[in-house]
Amino acid sequence: MPGVKFSISWLLLTVASVAVSASAAAEPINSHNAPRYRVLRTSEKVVIDGRLDEKDWKNTKGVGKFHFPWWAKGEQEQTEAKLMWDDRFLYVSYRCDDAHIWAEHTKRDSPVYRDDCVEVFIAPNPNRPNDYFNIEMNVKGAFLDQHHPEGPGVKVKKEWNAKSIQIAVTIDGTLNDDRDTDRGWILEAAIPFANFSKVAKYTPPKSGDVWHLNLNRLGGKTNPQFSQWSPSKTETPQFHAPKGFGRVIFSTANPGK
Repeated sequence: MPGVKFSISWLLLTVASVAVSASAAAEPINSHNAPRYRVLRTSEKVVIDGRLDEKDWKNTKGVGKFHFPWWAKGEQEQTEAKLMWDDRFLYVSYRCDDAHIWAEHTKRDSPVYRDDCVEVFIAPNPNRPNDYFNIEMNVKGAFLDQHHPEGPGVKVKKEWNAKSIQIAVTIDGTLNDDRDTDRGWILEAAIPFANFSKVAKYTPPKSGDVWHLNLNRLGGKTNPQFSQWSPSKTETPQFHAPKGFGRVIFSTANPGK
């Protein structure tokens, strides 16, 4: 009967509207028009060796080309970044084109951002988008880590040190020798989800969970550039800009499927 069909259609429309509203409540409106990336679940053991020769890495798509929002001059050297996950770790890899590879810092929490460096910024709870972590890693495998529970620009009250981060780097060229032309370097890292357990809703994430996240690159002695997956859209170089983070969605699908 037409009346019955109308009632069912109205009911379905109402249910759909409620679902959209609930989704919007869980994930704040994306006024930044941020990029999105589906993080696939590994189907094999990932060995952190800086080689990315596992089948899963090869079958995983990159996040897309990095942007250079504050570019003024010099060669825009690209970065291919990928993410995967399992019950314990968030895996992140960077394949960096680099004609002059440079790094000097070796101690934890030293200014690794002055070297050739890559970074991952993570806000693991979409309802607390300004509560974020940053992990910055140079081409020597040294890293700086911080937690900003009250957002950017607020002095951190307590030192935060992530536990059990694994980092490995391979270099195609010569480190700290600008007399020749290098080809690039790879950094691979495994970051335990347990480090975010006091902020994230679930660790490990559940399928469909959305985290705010950004991937950055900077530094080096020759031709230093600032580049990002999701542009911060600030007038001057600033990676501590959670409003500009992209969105990653965790999936139980495996790479290549």
